[in-house]
Amino acid sequence: MALWVTLLCSLVASLLGGLYLLGAFRRRRANEPPLDKGHIPWLGYALDFRKDSSEFLKRMQRKHGDIFTVLLGGYYFTFVMDPFCFGAIVKESRAKLDFKKFASELVRRVFGYQSVEASHKIIQLSSTKHLMGDGLVVMTQAMMENLQKLMLFKMNSGERERTWQEDSLFNYCYNIIFRAGYLALYGSEPHQGADNKEKANEHDRVHSDELFYEFRKYDRLFPRLAYAVLPPKDKIEAERLKRLFWSMLSVKKSRQKDNISGWVSDQEQSLAENGVPEYMRDRFMFLLLWASQGNTGPAAFWLLFYLMKHPEAMKAVKEEVDKVSRESGQEVKPGRPPINVTRDMLNQTPLLDSALEETLRLVAAPILIRAVLQDMTLKTSDGTEYALRKGDRVALFPHASVQMDPEIHPEPHRFKYDRFLNPDGTRKDFYKNGKKLKYFSMPWGAGISICPGRFFATNEMKLFVFLMLTYYDLELLDGEEEIPPIDSSRWGFGTMQPIRDVRFRYRLRF
Repeated sequence: MALWVTLLCSLVASLLGGLYLLGAFRRRRANEPPLDKGHIPWLGYALDFRKDSSEFLKRMQRKHGDIFTVLLGGYYFTFVMDPFCFGAIVKESRAKLDFKKFASELVRRVFGYQSVEASHKIIQLSSTKHLMGDGLVVMTQAMMENLQKLMLFKMNSGERERTWQEDSLFNYCYNIIFRAGYLALYGSEPHQGADNKEKANEHDRVHSDELFYEFRKYDRLFPRLAYAVLPPKDKIEAERLKRLFWSMLSVKKSRQKDNISGWVSDQEQSLAENGVPEYMRDRFMFLLLWASQGNTGPAAFWLLFYLMKHPEAMKAVKEEVDKVSRESGQEVKPGRPPINVTRDMLNQTPLLDSALEETLRLVAAPILIRAVLQDMTLKTSDGTEYALRKGDRVALFPHASVQMDPEIHPEPHRFKYDRFLNPDGTRKDFYKNGKKLKYFSMPWGAGISICPGRFFATNEMKLFVFLMLTYYDLELLDGEEEIPPIDSSRWGFGTMQPIRDVRFRYRLRF
């Protein structure tokens, strides 16, 4: 009898423990945000969230207000949709709110890289040195040269006929920017003497195109890989692609390149000095590639698409680009050398800046996540204080909470290329409830987790669009082309992608 009682007690204890781990006994405490666990133990609303994060969060906001806690796959996430609370969250000390734990788990799952304590500091220091200030001048020039290598090489071979060429816009933009960015960051094929330069350039064009082809395969798997829901066949393919990139971007192969950027080489060297083994540094190189090139191409697609859909915007931005070129003393004509767009020239394009910012407002949708390391309180704009529980996670989704808020951005679904400018060309301020907002669009994140390469990424996109508008006439094949629907599985991972491509055509202007 004693044995049966012991077994029964053990069974009950195991059952209760399992239910506890599944979240069955969690209750809302005093002053905590509204709690919604859904109807499925442990999973909660994970399936709804993964299916369409934006629609799910809007539904929860309508149901619970601007702050609420939901169960997602065993974790409790408190979503904060009040933009006046954003500053308190992104500026909170790491002792209370930390993003590193979540980020480390994600990069290990997606890229196979096991983060070390120094990783974040290494990235920040190198990015400040090479992707900002004087370092940004060097990187902008490297990007400029590689865009010319990919976009304009036929112009020097006599193929200058002003005939229309057709292509798929998303693939074209993503392909060119990815490849130019890769060559600017990871280096080019070595060559000796002028005779071998074109052979090396051709090798770079072919190799970078092959790399992009494989990268797109991985990019399509990325959302489900991040959520750990890949079916067996796709898991095998993801592992194959990981090994391929670890090999193609390996430290040994990178050291054989010319013109490798200081941003890449310095980080690799710093990791080595911190005892990170070479095989793990190979994986880090893959992480850097996706972080630097996974969003700029898709964003450039949307920008060019919106410009072609809005002739008044295209006309205004093209006139600005032509004006900047003329004032730099560079004239684009047959027989002239390719235009060299510098960082100083890119700093003279407020309309292009606004059009890009407007594009990112519409299509950039990261989710900012922090782990709650100790019990704490959060005060809202109306003075209400909410208790946040240790072990939970806090998340911001600026796309829904500010970028598409009609009070902040009237007609939020409409592309207004000059939305971010006053009539006199100065930067516009934005308000909610009559109060000025600091966070009115957050495509790059904020606080300690803000994208360290945002200035270089901005210059990548602006350089590409500057060259496209300088050298080509552009138009959609279908003048009535509708805005393509987005892939809702990519909410939270940066720039949204269309579920279908759009055909366009281009020809030389001169």
